[in-house]
Amino acid sequence: MKQEIRIMPCLDMQDGRVVKGVHFVDIRDAGDPVECAQAYCAAGADELALLDITATVEGRATMLEVVRRVADAITIPFTVGGGINSVSAAGAVLEAGANKVSVSSAAFRTPELIPELVKAFGADTITVAIDVDKNDALPSGYEVYIDGGRTATGSDAIAWTKQVDSFGVACILPTSKAGDGARTGYDLPVIRAMADAVSADVVASGGAGTLEHFVEAVEAGARILLAASVFHFKVIEIPALKAFLRDRGVHVHMPEHQ
Repeated sequence: MKQEIRIMPCLDMQDGRVVKGVHFVDIRDAGDPVECAQAYCAAGADELALLDITATVEGRATMLEVVRRVADAITIPFTVGGGINSVSAAGAVLEAGANKVSVSSAAFRTPELIPELVKAFGADTITVAIDVDKNDALPSGYEVYIDGGRTATGSDAIAWTKQVDSFGVACILPTSKAGDGARTGYDLPVIRAMADAVSADVVASGGAGTLEHFVEAVEAGARILLAASVFHFKVIEIPALKAFLRDRGVHVHMPEHQ
């Protein structure tokens, strides 16, 4: 049986509100996180991502009160990221009601954090997010960025992805800085290269603009399809997306009322 492809709206949060930018900047408001989460749950999303996009650069913890409110409001799993830099910080987020945590900058700066998190909470609970941008000087042509896409690291994205996968995490979430919010399509070479290099599920993130873009990501090897602006601003509705994918032979979970 083919693996089920999951649809994951992403709620980028800043100051307790859902926001959306383009290329990680030009931020605009997109609503209340609890209302957005409830709407996506009702629309048939398979899971959610809740990312506190300025927690790391502001040097603070994730907003646990928002996590609690979202956990109380929805029935689907959700992943929380942003500002998680220790086992205790991850534990607090999970205790607040999140099903999974996502780490990025802290994981890159301190790689031993990844196996510590896997040991403490289980591989299925840990997602490692990797922001990338093109750099032809590196072997794969892609460089790792941290601090919400602000800081270039000089490290090869595929080499780092392989190291992350060696720690046994269940999910790796690459976001192409060039594609973020641009609606010009996912960065398919990144998805393909990562999916070919690892055993973890790879999330397609950054750049979805049309129904066809989601199919392309599946064909490139993505197992989870993440998007934000096209869902927030109702360019694409989740039931229509699932029907489109199903009609093209992609195995998705269809709510019973559809």
